[in-house]
Amino acid sequence: MNRSAQPAVSPAAASAALSSAPVVALWRTVLGVFKLRISVLIMATALGGLFIVPGVTVAPLQALVLALSVLLASASAGAFNQFIEADSDRLMARTRHRAFASGALPRSSGWLLGIVALLVFAVGLSVAFVNLAAAGFVLLGALTYAGVYTLGLKRRTPWNIVVGGMAGSFAVLAGAAAVNPQIGPLAALLALVLFLWTPPHFWSLAIANEAQYAAAGVPMLPVVVGAARAARIVHASTIALVAVSLLPVFFGAGWIVFLGALVGGVHFLRKTHALVRQPDRRTAMAAFFASMVQLSALLAAVVIDAALR
Repeated sequence: MNRSAQPAVSPAAASAALSSAPVVALWRTVLGVFKLRISVLIMATALGGLFIVPGVTVAPLQALVLALSVLLASASAGAFNQFIEADSDRLMARTRHRAFASGALPRSSGWLLGIVALLVFAVGLSVAFVNLAAAGFVLLGALTYAGVYTLGLKRRTPWNIVVGGMAGSFAVLAGAAAVNPQIGPLAALLALVLFLWTPPHFWSLAIANEAQYAAAGVPMLPVVVGAARAARIVHASTIALVAVSLLPVFFGAGWIVFLGALVGGVHFLRKTHALVRQPDRRTAMAAFFASMVQLSALLAAVVIDAALR
């Protein structure tokens, strides 16, 4: 094409594009603080808890408020985690570009106050529009991740993420309590699934980044016991996870839930078995992504099963 035929960009348009670039970058930096990908996943588990309760009709407003409450509470816990761990994040290639670690955002009292205010607002939403039981579980989930995991256990024990996994379990219970404060067996089983899912999910990632965690002084499981033994523990814990994920069908869940658990579980087990045979970064990341597939398949099956009741 003749270059003279291409439309010229006006100076005003070019100036506007340049001035908007820093704004876009700033928003990306701010949003990155809140770990939105994991927050969205936690929100999805809460909706799973909401839809797995049998014999109830979920009001759209109720589901929306619960989802927003869990999302904001999880985001506040994620931001607190980055705020507290900025120094150690600088020591890891995976995390050194995070906003507080890189200095893109200041570790100021204003940010800490905003993080706390976000959690208060999230819990307040559940109190006002859902119920106290759901709000209590939303609060417990955020405090477990921010307080018990981040402040209490992460730098003290290789089993830190086992207790940290309770954060996802509380999200499931918040969803179930939103429609029935009396937690039934299906909601309890799904909460147990989330508790069992978190360790192999994060340990797979820790195996892939073993050297970085060691450099940062974080005693993640593969740093303490070695990648080969950690891989065996990941596989064993995945077997337990898959076994429990198949149980809801015996307590009233439909066959779609069983099928989702089976398909996702078999995929996850194949990847953790490969990790045991060859514990390296490639197989560890494959297991990590397989854990996401497993949980997504199960939660999708729960929602589909509820829609077809």
